[in-house]
Amino acid sequence: MYLVLSIFAFGLLVLGHEFGHFIMARVNGVKVEEFSVGMGPRLWTKKGNATTYSLKALPIGGSVQMYGETAEEGGEGSFFSKSPLRKISIIAAGPIMNLIMAVLILFAVTLFTGYSSNAVNEIVPGSPAQAAGIQPGDEIISVNGESAYTFQDVSTYINYYGINVDTSDKDADPVITAKDLTVVVKTSAGEVQKVITPIITEGRPLIGIAPVSTENPGFFESIGESFNQGRSLIAQTLFSLKILFSGQANINDFGGPVTIFKISTEVASVSLWGLASFVAFLSINLAVLNLIPFPALDGGWILILLVELLTRKRLPDKFVGVWNAVGFVVLMSFMLLITFKDIFLPGGF
Repeated sequence: MYLVLSIFAFGLLVLGHEFGHFIMARVNGVKVEEFSVGMGPRLWTKKGNATTYSLKALPIGGSVQMYGETAEEGGEGSFFSKSPLRKISIIAAGPIMNLIMAVLILFAVTLFTGYSSNAVNEIVPGSPAQAAGIQPGDEIISVNGESAYTFQDVSTYINYYGINVDTSDKDADPVITAKDLTVVVKTSAGEVQKVITPIITEGRPLIGIAPVSTENPGFFESIGESFNQGRSLIAQTLFSLKILFSGQANINDFGGPVTIFKISTEVASVSLWGLASFVAFLSINLAVLNLIPFPALDGGWILILLVELLTRKRLPDKFVGVWNAVGFVVLMSFMLLITFKDIFLPGGF
């Protein structure tokens, strides 16, 4: 049952993303030939007046096939005939729809389950936080230059920046030591910068604080907090990308659809609200990752259209085709590699 819920939730994200493209294509007068959820062979199709709707076997993607994506198919109602700005609005609508879905889900989760803020509620006696002079009611607004909007942000950045793992001796266990943290705290007297050295407990850096938790927020408070949590998830996704592009991550740090379904099933078995929060996290990730200017992603299309907008010249169809084909092959190869790892080598390569 929980696996079915997880697959349904992931499919809902893809459906929302593709619906964003679909609705903006219609708004801009572009004919949509096929609206598909999933990839691979078709399981179900329904022909409408102008659009064929399809459900495909693998719930790991989706597509909106628009009429006239090349010069050969140009003409009234074609994607080719629209201005770069109109095309960008169609392409960007998918990620924007995922952001909207995430905020709506976070609103529901916050309204019914509450939330934890970046404000400090309790200080552990004798802890690094107490030694640094942090008081209940203080807000931790950044850790090592990374803005913190929620307590999850605070925990993430402390866990990353507050520890050093020395693996230079291959014949011995890793040596784990604490690293100083530069923490900006908002107090009643203003913002104060503090240097805190965490303690290592069970391999994790801790400073000894507990957050302020709001159990029954009101309707309007939940609206504001849903946007705040959305901002937090965007920041954490960008932080993960920074780690990736700085070369500090390897392939074993990635998880594909198998890992996603495994985690979501485990979360759903504990709490359906937990599953909803995880779906919001995935929706934010889907939005941000799709906006990376890489071939075959929405961001790759937007990059091409921005070049056309600035140069006022359409790039050759052959170049665009090769650009997207190369990107598609790279992405699918990476996806297959990750899926192979998840199934046959769950412990990593």
